[in-house]
Amino acid sequence: MPSLDDLRKRITSVKSTQKITKAMKMVAAAKLRRAQEMAEKGRPYSDKMNLIIQNLSRSINDPANAPKLLIGTGEDKTHLCIVMTADRGLCGGFNTNICKLAKNYFNKIIKESKNLKIITVGTKGHDQLKRDYNKYIIKKISLKDKKKISFQDAESIGKEIVKLFQNNEFDKCIIFFNKFKNVMTQIPQVHQVIPAKNDSDQKEDQPSSYEYEPEEEEILEDLLPKNISTQIYKGFLENSASEQGSRMTAMDNATRNAGDLVEKLTINYNRSRQAAITK
Repeated sequence: MPSLDDLRKRITSVKSTQKITKAMKMVAAAKLRRAQEMAEKGRPYSDKMNLIIQNLSRSINDPANAPKLLIGTGEDKTHLCIVMTADRGLCGGFNTNICKLAKNYFNKIIKESKNLKIITVGTKGHDQLKRDYNKYIIKKISLKDKKKISFQDAESIGKEIVKLFQNNEFDKCIIFFNKFKNVMTQIPQVHQVIPAKNDSDQKEDQPSSYEYEPEEEEILEDLLPKNISTQIYKGFLENSASEQGSRMTAMDNATRNAGDLVEKLTINYNRSRQAAITK
């Protein structure tokens, strides 16, 4: 049975931890408001860009002249997967849920005897994937030193993806991230960016009557690379809001659990103290 001194130290330790988790919860709540606003503002832009590309692709008369980023290589042998996670922990199941979805996709590709290449964005995703899939990881990207992720960061990743595609390194490119729904719910997403595919949840899917100048193929040559960077940036924004929401929930649970533990330890301390006095 622990001594009174041990119980007293344990209570003090748990109370200190409770102060830290409570502070982290408040910080996450403050960051969440801004991150949620950014994510919600970014959705219409990325969805509209997908819609424009979809309408442009319908207008192309000769698919043979269409950009490769739109129609792909015509093969399905090599898949490049971009797994986007956080660089910091203590955010509940945020990173684990993304990696779990990615692993299911990886296993499916490997089972079908296709080639797999992985780029991890965020150290936590790399840490979870390197044990089983290290030989498939071709690059690790960490943004830990960045206080705020900008579109330029997404654009640099997008340019690297386009460069790999132009060098015939892969046939399909898929990104994995968490879509923010609310503080309690973040939904892991699989989004194909090469060949371009519209899998957004928008209802506006009817072709619009647009007149393009210059020609559709020429517009797509410029628009498709930008769309890849835009979808990656959307993933960053959704991840940022999801990470703070998940951290806020996790720290709230930790704070309440610490409170329950302090209550139990205090009862044990008082009982032990009373027993010592009686004895």
